[in-house]
Amino acid sequence: MRKDELDRFRKILTLKRQLLSGDMTTLQAEALRKNRQDASGDLSNMPIHMADIGSDNYEQEFALGLIEGEEVTLREIDEALKRIDEGIYGTCRNCAKKIPAPRLRAKPHAPYCIECKKLEEKGLL
Repeated sequence: MRKDELDRFRKILTLKRQLLSGDMTTLQAEALRKNRQDASGDLSNMPIHMADIGSDNYEQEFALGLIEGEEVTLREIDEALKRIDEGIYGTCRNCAKKIPAPRLRAKPHAPYCIECKKLEEKGLL
């Protein structure tokens, strides 16, 4: 891959990393609020209804699930930046074939070519 292409992908990955880091900080702050009133914006001091507790728990679990997904993406971005530094960016981690440019444009942190990604999703990799 040419140096100008690598530089462009490095900038894209770095920007995406910064955006995700900010999103994760916000999600963590929202998910881990100290009490139900703060989390929901509820101004009432009325006793908590069981359905409200269930809704609050669902929202917290949902936010934590989003954070987990974002953490995976951040690790993939960090690995892609490392591959750029090592001079192996754009090469499939499994079969060592070149990852097509359209795939990298769609997902610049992709560690696998399409064929190997399909194998990974089927649990064969």
